[in-house]
Amino acid sequence: MSDKDIMDQEEIYSKVLRAGRRTYFFDVRSTKAGDYYLTITESKKFTHDDGSFHYKKHKIYLYKEDFSAFRENMEEMMDYIINEKGAEVISERHQKNFKKEENKAEENGESSGSFTDVDFDDI
Repeated sequence: MSDKDIMDQEEIYSKVLRAGRRTYFFDVRSTKAGDYYLTITESKKFTHDDGSFHYKKHKIYLYKEDFSAFRENMEEMMDYIINEKGAEVISERHQKNFKKEENKAEENGESSGSFTDVDFDDI
């Protein structure tokens, strides 16, 4: 069996979830015995000061015998977070509030602290 045949046998079904700098890959793969398991891969892009970049990847292998307990724990944890903190993403709320405060300061003629007015005739 060629390497391509082995890869075709292993990769059964895939989905991708792009989330900002993170990408999640959900892949159903086949064992040598012909059974299926799930891999979940998080890939995160990191950019260096010189413009080059690299990806860090973390992978979870999830086998059928663990599906039920994994699903129960995952749902419990997600429900807990939503019940405790709501569905709104806090960092987005802070960004919205920051923009509102910045706009309010500008309307009142106040500096937001982001920029300094410079008159080049004074230099």
